Amino acid sequence: MKKNIYLIAGFTLLLFLMSNSAFAADKIGFVNIPEVLKNSKAGKKAGAELTALAEKKSAPLKSLENELRKMKEDLEKQGSMMSATSRRDKEAAFQKKSRDYQMMTEDVKEEIQKKDREIFEKMIPGISKAIKNIAEKEKYVAIFLVGIPNAPVAYYSSENDITSKVMDEFNKVDH
Repeated sequence: MKKNIYLIAGFTLLLFLMSNSAFAADKIGFVNIPEVLKNSKAGKKAGAELTALAEKKSAPLKSLENELRKMKEDLEKQGSMMSATSRRDKEAAFQKKSRDYQMMTEDVKEEIQKKDREIFEKMIPGISKAIKNIAEKEKYVAIFLVGIPNAPVAYYSSENDITSKVMDEFNKVDH
């Protein structure tokens, strides 16, 4: 009789454990990284920093652009009245300034992109830590990153989006 009770108790426990794991819904979350980067405190601060850098670097470009526009207008207006050598010299000067402008534009663009990458790389460990904290606290089995290139998530339900939780957790840390 005792043997049957132990057998029934063991079978019931085994059935309970199997049904619990079979019917337990694994929690999966999704985090929109660009949204965190843009809307978190550190992201807004970084965005303002990038905007200030872009404005500072684009001031000389605007000046050079205006100079190029004026040179082009002068060439168009006075070109037919100039001697061939004078016209060639002015066109060569315009071409040289145009190349300088293009090179300067590329340099500014590269510098801003480099700064953007540096900021991103500086923020990612904190965002990862926030994601890990939430995953451990709320027992997520997987959290996928969306909104970034090469992230193969074709669709996700917005009810599984934990971006705002991650942003709140990330904002708790002073950056």
